[in-house]
Amino acid sequence: MSKPLTDHEKRKQISVRGIAGLGDVAEIKKSFNRHLHFTLVKDRNVATPRDYYFALAHTVRDHLVGRWIRTQQYYYEKDPKRIHYLSLEFYMGRTLQNTMINLGLQNACDEAIYQLGLDLEELEEIEEDAGLGNGGLGRLAACFLDSMASLGLAAYGYGIRYEFGIFNQKITKGWQVEEADDWLRYGNPWEKARPEYMLPVHFYGRVAHTPEGPKWVDTQVVLAMPYDTPVPGYKNNTVNTMRLWSAKAPNDFNLQEFNVGDYIQAVLDRNLAENISRVLYPNDNFFEGKELRLKQEYFVVAATLQDIIRRFKSSKFGCRDPVRTSFETFHEKVAIQLNDTHPALAIPELMRILVDIERLDWEKAWEITTKTCAYTNHTVLPEALERWPVHMFEKLLPRHLQIIYEINQRHLDRVAVLYPGDNDRLCRMSLIEEGDPKRINMAHLCVVGSHAVNGVARIHSDIVKTTVFKDFCDIEPEKFQNKTNGITPRRWLLLCNPGLADIIAEKIGEDFLTDLFQLKKLLDFVNDEMFIRDVAKVKQENKLKFAAYLESEYKVKINPESIFDIQVKRIHEYKRQLLNCLHVITLYNRIRKEPNKKFVPRTVMIGGKAAPGYHMAKIIIKLFTSVGEVVNHDPVVGDRLKVIFLENYRVSLAEKVIPAADLSEQISTAGTEASGTGNMKFMLNGALTIGTMDGANVEMAEEAGEENLFIFGMRVEDVEAMDKKGYNAREYYERLPELKQVMDQISTGFFSPKEPELFKDVVNMLMNHDRFKVFADYEAYISCQEKVNELYRNPKEWTKKVIRNIAASGKFSSDRTIAEYAREVWGVEPSDVKIPPPNEPRE
Repeated sequence: MSKPLTDHEKRKQISVRGIAGLGDVAEIKKSFNRHLHFTLVKDRNVATPRDYYFALAHTVRDHLVGRWIRTQQYYYEKDPKRIHYLSLEFYMGRTLQNTMINLGLQNACDEAIYQLGLDLEELEEIEEDAGLGNGGLGRLAACFLDSMASLGLAAYGYGIRYEFGIFNQKITKGWQVEEADDWLRYGNPWEKARPEYMLPVHFYGRVAHTPEGPKWVDTQVVLAMPYDTPVPGYKNNTVNTMRLWSAKAPNDFNLQEFNVGDYIQAVLDRNLAENISRVLYPNDNFFEGKELRLKQEYFVVAATLQDIIRRFKSSKFGCRDPVRTSFETFHEKVAIQLNDTHPALAIPELMRILVDIERLDWEKAWEITTKTCAYTNHTVLPEALERWPVHMFEKLLPRHLQIIYEINQRHLDRVAVLYPGDNDRLCRMSLIEEGDPKRINMAHLCVVGSHAVNGVARIHSDIVKTTVFKDFCDIEPEKFQNKTNGITPRRWLLLCNPGLADIIAEKIGEDFLTDLFQLKKLLDFVNDEMFIRDVAKVKQENKLKFAAYLESEYKVKINPESIFDIQVKRIHEYKRQLLNCLHVITLYNRIRKEPNKKFVPRTVMIGGKAAPGYHMAKIIIKLFTSVGEVVNHDPVVGDRLKVIFLENYRVSLAEKVIPAADLSEQISTAGTEASGTGNMKFMLNGALTIGTMDGANVEMAEEAGEENLFIFGMRVEDVEAMDKKGYNAREYYERLPELKQVMDQISTGFFSPKEPELFKDVVNMLMNHDRFKVFADYEAYISCQEKVNELYRNPKEWTKKVIRNIAASGKFSSDRTIAEYAREVWGVEPSDVKIPPPNEPRE
């Protein structure tokens, strides 16, 4: 038998990673050694693995710079409409490997590094994740940037350069403990500070009434320093920019006349201004009305709009053509996409600039603003909707409050004409919610101030139109659209699962990486014995690799023959990790009841972070780890059931776990998960889905055929019917003996013998006020899981379903999503023009 290939030899055979030409390899080695030498010559003579990582990062970065400059030059010449994606989160993960892939350098770098006696994968592991996001919303922004560059759109991502991203999660005695994410500790080779574009942002102050109109005066100034990160498209020589703002105190901060004498304190107080970009708020789907967060939201918006207007005024045509001192054409050259309501202040801020500074009349300014802005809604959960107290605005942004009042007045005047005497409707549709305190409904501001509003999956967009924004949809139905989310196949297939990408490329060529619908061609091979075997083999290799990773990192041994049953996402009641937990305990009880029966072995893995202030989410983690303690040490169970909590789930861990999954858990209560994108990543990587008819699961089932997913549980209609009738948890508890046994074990301390009361809050919630109706779907879930076991016993039929799923995942490329935004929201056409590379003369 031939000896197994090393990882390096395996990677060499993978064609989709680019050709390692001899010239390229020699050039990369030379560049690497030069960077290493200059790194070391400064102060050390022994290189550490981190030195090697930075040398490689700088080598790869050198290949980006020429394309980056040329792309921006090309935009300046051609002056296309520019897309500005505003988001308080960009969950980018690691950059090195993605950059090598998109530049077609991966095999050349691998070979060069190998010839230097180093291992590429080891160097890649040194890079810190850029964790500037909480979950789906932030990761979506990152996929969108990749797709916008790959589709040749003149696009910019605008956000905040948080000094501390999403916290690192440690599990201590089964509990989550947070640790600051000091991701910039060793420096970030992918960013370039641009102090020459620093801009002032104003806070506080008052509104003075002058003969020229209102002026915002006596403000405090914070400077916004831009840091640019290149965003390369896939093999098209386009390199776009993500510009993240960092807060700087001006040099005269707190040193004005009234503060004479305490120079030291004044300099120390600079921190107060600079705290704006210190840390990412760690809430997912939850609104916390803190002043610092409102400052962050205005900070990114104010800096970005100044930047957009500067670029609009100084673009090539603006130099000679007086048309650019006019804002008539602004919306023909500028699109602003609001990623949820977090950057909603773009609407009043653009109005303030146009009316107060550029002196346009209100109607013209409003027309420009609405034609420029568009809003994406990400959730219908009421606790997630941003409703800022008016008194906070009064203090922090007094002029914006006036503008919002004016927007509201004109909006309500229009509604009153359409619905005379309908006072209830005026109250429901107002941007201002009466009460104590009075609040500004930011979603209403976004709907009124945008020309397009979209949900992120068909079912979610329908719910948006019939519930949260029904009144608005009655008046302007044409404003409401759907844009089903997607994921970039570069990171989520080629980068994380090269083995699978390669066997697909062998069958259908490489074009699927930029046109994922081509995966449909795999249906021709669903009965091809060789292909079935190859798909199963790739999955088995991924499982073995992940099992080895878990053993080396966490010292846990798992059975690679077992079903890898995985639920990774933020911990939230609506995502129902508790339902998963009840299934695990049920399975455990069945094994103990009939220890000699043949069971299909399972390894159940849950991973995800809980917001630090979300008590229930933290208890859910503790419950799961406690169940693991019992199950994993019970000799009766053996390796038939293992329960693992995946610590510190993040982008770089997702890239390891998703390719190894057999079963993807997407089990939110119908009507609560707007879309989900993890579901799509699992589908593309050869896992089967167990899920409810919620979010994008609905469209996944439509694309693949419902018989190729494990769909269970209540539909939206059933949930609505139950809300009318009333949900009675106790009824299920009394009727279902296995459920009763599980709940009794949790409440009597079977999983917490030292603290029998530990989980009383969970039990009380499930029995008495469970908004997400876990028990109502328990029976259907358990029996659906039995179908999973049954199919897994037949590996060939299982793998055929896997192939059908992969073949049906083409719709869920973010390239398709972005092409739809481009045509239907931004009014631009995606382009397959390949900008000439830096080494070729321009035409």
